[in-house]
Amino acid sequence: MRSGNCKCSTRNQKGVPMRDEKSLAHTRWNCKYHIVFAPKYRRQVFYREKRRAIGSILRKLCEWKNVNILEAEYCVDHIHMLLEIPPKMSVSGFMGYLKGKSSLMLYEQFGDLKFKYRNREFWCRGYYVDTVGKNTARIQEYIKHQLEEDKMGEQLSIPYPG
Repeated sequence: MRSGNCKCSTRNQKGVPMRDEKSLAHTRWNCKYHIVFAPKYRRQVFYREKRRAIGSILRKLCEWKNVNILEAEYCVDHIHMLLEIPPKMSVSGFMGYLKGKSSLMLYEQFGDLKFKYRNREFWCRGYYVDTVGKNTARIQEYIKHQLEEDKMGEQLSIPYPG
């Protein structure tokens, strides 16, 4: 039970109520993760209708598991997501679900993928995950500009023809 003068869990240092916290029946939580994952062989597949389709599929799957997408960017060969995953669910369990179900849904929608990827393995085996902590705004900004940074990096790596 919380004492009347304890401000650690519901208010910040200035006494302002914290809006980042979520709650379950007996739990208050703030679990945000920066997750990066890529298609198998890091193939560049996120263009036009596939980009829209994967965005729609990932949003739908996150909604089904009550995972909140705070920010997401789909680069041509990988995806950055800032997710709020409830503590009752492990990150690895959720990523297995997200990558597995999205693979099946993509193969249903785009039959040509089965010729590029074997055994319905659309995603790389692993992924990158980092806890966000109090850096939510900074990570959101990083993810927002990730596509632009990737394009700039590609332009710098193209050799000068003249």
